Amino acid sequence: MSNNLTLVIGGAASGKSAYAENLVVNTHKSRVYLATARVLDGEMEQKVARHKEMRGAGWETLETPLTPEKILLQRTASEVVLLDCATMWLMNHLMDETDLNAAETALIAGLRASKADCVIVTNELGLGIVPADALSRRFRQKQGELNQHLAAAADTVVNIVAGLPNVLKGAL
Repeated sequence: MSNNLTLVIGGAASGKSAYAENLVVNTHKSRVYLATARVLDGEMEQKVARHKEMRGAGWETLETPLTPEKILLQRTASEVVLLDCATMWLMNHLMDETDLNAAETALIAGLRASKADCVIVTNELGLGIVPADALSRRFRQKQGELNQHLAAAADTVVNIVAGLPNVLKGAL
């Protein structure tokens, strides 16, 4: 039997991380948090601390800014993995100028091959204005493409708007 893959998508501060965390907790499986953010300044340090506090105890947290698939392949069916978030993961790859196609292929293969159920958090960036600079436009484009590929691979896709879930694919 294969794992269950759920994509939770939404805008900034939409409540998507809290919703995803609740999904994970409600499985009653061992919880693994894959953190993709790099803490490069005080504001990000505060954000990470706030997220840890919101999650509370009972999570194994592993930092993996570029290669979460390596950890995903080591997980078991008694666990559920929360990857938070695909947007930070993508930004890390863009900033490091890695091969995005190879990285995305490896990520999706790892999500599919993992024995653990997986919940992925990602940002919807395509509802705003067209960015003024080339890097921001490339990031927005790549994020949209990544989201489409993750959604295609997922069993369930939930869009969070103002803290409220809308199921786009599958069922909860």
